[in-house]
Amino acid sequence: MRWNEIGEVDCSVARALSVVGDRWTLLVLRDAFVGVRRFEDFRANTGASRPLLTERLATLVEHGVLRRVRYQERPERYEYRLTEKGVGLYPVIVSLLAWGDRWMTGDDGPPVRLHHETCGHTMTPELACPGCGGTIDPRDVRPTLRDTP
Repeated sequence: MRWNEIGEVDCSVARALSVVGDRWTLLVLRDAFVGVRRFEDFRANTGASRPLLTERLATLVEHGVLRRVRYQERPERYEYRLTEKGVGLYPVIVSLLAWGDRWMTGDDGPPVRLHHETCGHTMTPELACPGCGGTIDPRDVRPTLRDTP
């Protein structure tokens, strides 16, 4: 199977990867979640080339993760804003952040901390079962396939 066909596989992970499955896209999303909206700011923060960033932003817009909004008429200029579908990727980004903080941080500690505005605490995101509230451990979860007609 070719990478450009991965979105056609009957697998939610494969389909998600067809939209957000490269490092540049994840860095664009990281920036979008901290309020970056303009092309040049994405470019400066990610280090991506213009053509590569143009392609990644177009893909995210095409799939409804970002929307392109004109902020200036002459010359025409646009910014990129997260859609509801895009906001749904927040757990993915903060999970990568938490993993990086645990396994990839240098001697100075994590470069970013998350502060929960509601209670004021610094937090590390964790997956929890909506039924019992317990922390999720992959050894305690069993995936089941849907019934096929």
